[in-house]
Amino acid sequence: MRILPISARLVKYLAKRNLKNKYKKQAKLLSLNFRHPSLHVERLEPKHLGVYSFRINQQFRGIFFYIPEENAIQIVDINDHYR
Repeated sequence: MRILPISARLVKYLAKRNLKNKYKKQAKLLSLNFRHPSLHVERLEPKHLGVYSFRINQQFRGIFFYIPEENAIQIVDINDHYR
């Protein structure tokens, strides 16, 4: 599965929080095995929209859409899971 490039805003967010390497590791796992246990992938409500989240670390999660026609994932946001 292919991970589409993230926006400049998200690149800056990752750099500011020193998450670039952890993000790369988790994104690679996501591309290889969508159901890998360390990712803690969850389908978010409302489920019919097809929005998912995955764990970057204990504090931060990535929000993404799965695009079946392209067999790709588009990460649209990264946020503090506990805010």
